[in-house]
Amino acid sequence: MRDGIAGALTEGRRTGEQLILLARTKALPTGQVLTRTLPAGPEAAPMARQAARHRLKDWGVDAETAYATELIVSELVGNAVRYGSPPVQLRLIHDRTLTCEVGDATASAPRVKHARTIDETGRGLFIIASLADQWGTRYQPQGKTVWARQSPCTPTRPPHTPDPAGMDE
Repeated sequence: MRDGIAGALTEGRRTGEQLILLARTKALPTGQVLTRTLPAGPEAAPMARQAARHRLKDWGVDAETAYATELIVSELVGNAVRYGSPPVQLRLIHDRTLTCEVGDATASAPRVKHARTIDETGRGLFIIASLADQWGTRYQPQGKTVWARQSPCTPTRPPHTPDPAGMDE
């Protein structure tokens, strides 16, 4: 496959070093993904936290990770409502890691601020960076998605996955 693609792209001529990345992806089962469209007002963050709380409980995520995830959800949604524009969408993905994504229709880049003690705002991305293993921004033609990824504190299996040893907990 690689040789066929490289040949087609270069019309058979050698052009020096080449790098081709091939990836095979598969869709996650719907039980491993939570997607919510949120209002663009102050009620969005509490709604997002509640939806996350219920799904994290269903997934069996430990209390420490769930607390951190709710805080990440709250900060990302708050930033999207304050600095972004509708539609605002929350997505939680439970696979090998726990990923929180919040998208909005504004392409402006979020940035970590260093808030002073007396500042009332400006700590959201700093908090997210402290709690998450990784975080970043993906840009699309219709806006951006800010994401944060955490490793679960305790090993968990996705919901409804049989124990490989045949011994359910």
